[in-house]
Amino acid sequence: MEYADVAVIGGGQSGLVAAYVLRQRGLAPVVLEASGRAAGSWPDYYDSLTLLSPAHFSALPGLPFDGDGDRYPHRDEVVDHLTRYADRLDADIRTHTRIESVEHDSTGFTLRTADGRRLGAAGIVAASGAFGNPLLPDLPGRQGFTGELRHVADYRSPEPYAGKRIVVVGGGSSAVQVGHELADVARVTLATRAPVRFLPRLRDGKDLHHWLTTSGFDHLPPEWLIHFVAGTLVLDTGLYKDALETGHLPRRPMFTALDGDAVVWADGAREQVDVVLLATGYRPNLGYLTKLGALDEQGAPLHSGGISATHPGLVYLGLEFQRSFASNTLRGVGRDAQYVIDALAAHVRKAPAAAGL
Repeated sequence: MEYADVAVIGGGQSGLVAAYVLRQRGLAPVVLEASGRAAGSWPDYYDSLTLLSPAHFSALPGLPFDGDGDRYPHRDEVVDHLTRYADRLDADIRTHTRIESVEHDSTGFTLRTADGRRLGAAGIVAASGAFGNPLLPDLPGRQGFTGELRHVADYRSPEPYAGKRIVVVGGGSSAVQVGHELADVARVTLATRAPVRFLPRLRDGKDLHHWLTTSGFDHLPPEWLIHFVAGTLVLDTGLYKDALETGHLPRRPMFTALDGDAVVWADGAREQVDVVLLATGYRPNLGYLTKLGALDEQGAPLHSGGISATHPGLVYLGLEFQRSFASNTLRGVGRDAQYVIDALAAHVRKAPAAAGL
């Protein structure tokens, strides 16, 4: 069986940064990416997606974005950035390699791939993100709904939805952004459990991320965040707030059920719809750790700041609120990587499997 210092599961932003920091620590990572390229889920996001943070704040460690640092890079620019980052890494990156399960014994970890191969490793970075595990709420009447029920993970562009009656479920940035562009070609209603809360993108002429960085807010531990942030906030220049207020993108309280080809609104009214688009978020895509016993009953990792609470030598990157407000973002993953890789490196250098490398 082949062995590695560290197996990094996932070749997106978190996995690539993990490899970068591991190389800085003198360790040889193997990056295992299920898709055909080391760009994570970015190539599969919807066509119009742009970053919420300017290029200056969004570059991965060691490689700035080209061009104007104040611009908001498009999805395809991020894909290019990740591709160039992967090309410059001194790391073994293996695409088309899906991990099915991970086992552990006194010698370290054994990873099993979908095509039956095995790889031993002294340490593991679980950096597989969440895009592959969209949250599909158990809506009343869902099984009998005859319209189209999709998650925003499957959405690419508004053209296929022209002329349709659509309900977008969710009050976060993806729901509002996708709903807004759909409203140009279709009749759209945003269904949320609470009013949408907007946060101005610019303050005193500077992007909000300037203030998040200079104030230190980005570094606050998650337990502090509840004192500052209650619920989801949507960054806005005023465009989306105006769309809700003028009725271009009307909002209604969440419907109570699906019924055949219709939704049943909270006031009891039944309305036929063609599409219900769920912008209801994601959950960590860590099913390969189930047999290891590293997850709770809901499939969430048992960890503290990204360091496994169940298995020494296992760390996580890219979890929402892992260590801060920015943990699962391009701008925040570098700080978390430094923290978890330092802990992982100390373990790997003492691990029995390291002697056989």
